[in-house]
Amino acid sequence: MAFDGITVAALVHELSEKLTGGRISKIAQPEADEIILTVKAKGGTFRLLLCASASLPLAYLTEENTLSPMTAPNFCMLLRKHIGNARILSVTQPGLERVIRFELEHLDEMGDLHTKSLIIEIMGKHSNILLVDENEVILDAIRHVSASVSSVREVLPGRPYFIPNTEGKKDPLSADRSSFEEVLKGGKELPFVLSQSFTGLSRPSMIELVSRCPLSADTPAGELDPTEKDRLWAIFSGLMEDIRAGVFHPCIAFQDEEPQEFASILLTSYTDYEVVPYESVSSLLRDYYSLRSRASRMRQKSADLRRLLQT
Repeated sequence: MAFDGITVAALVHELSEKLTGGRISKIAQPEADEIILTVKAKGGTFRLLLCASASLPLAYLTEENTLSPMTAPNFCMLLRKHIGNARILSVTQPGLERVIRFELEHLDEMGDLHTKSLIIEIMGKHSNILLVDENEVILDAIRHVSASVSSVREVLPGRPYFIPNTEGKKDPLSADRSSFEEVLKGGKELPFVLSQSFTGLSRPSMIELVSRCPLSADTPAGELDPTEKDRLWAIFSGLMEDIRAGVFHPCIAFQDEEPQEFASILLTSYTDYEVVPYESVSSLLRDYYSLRSRASRMRQKSADLRRLLQT
């Protein structure tokens, strides 16, 4: 299951509840594309992992205390200067974008109060972590992107910050019945049409939604009858209402004790799997990627052993 806008929404809900009002007491950069913030809040002390890896961008609360290099990288030093001891005012997500924004309040060297935003964009190879001032100007980013690399948006100190255009996709949280039915005119299958028409909705999550109708994932969007459209809209709008209300059901689908899929919505269509619920998205992500990594290492060891026996 992709780290889509629904998973980000569930994570933002969790982080907002636990971190809002807390203070950043420590900032570390153990890897070139990874930041760990230690936050002291009312509920205790939390470690927040922000990773902008092109292959595996992530954000969640972790219990690991990763060792940092002896000399802090420049981006880490800049964060310590600007937001060390800052108070977290809010944790938000624009629409269902794969973007998490931490609004921070801090005192500068003169004792004046300022606000800045730490932003992580979880967008595959375009993932990034940025610090933005109150005028929406980029102070710095963990990964610089020049005009020679991207003609759409430069990510450099002094450049204005904006979220890249999502190719005309609609915001599913503000969709009404009319705009929803407008996208159901194509000849392609429903999950593809929905994920391509609305921001933050992955194809796997839309397969789950379509199965609840129940409809086949191969059903062409343009061939729905009025009753099927009614059911699909009811389920779609109900899911959006749950997201707005902060109602999520984190779970992992296991097959033979190996995790196959994860989601922040209940996976009702995985009838041949053991679906295990989780209390939080952070605990889900920690387990999922840890278990997947362990399974991958075991498969590699088995493959190495087979090659050894064949020689």
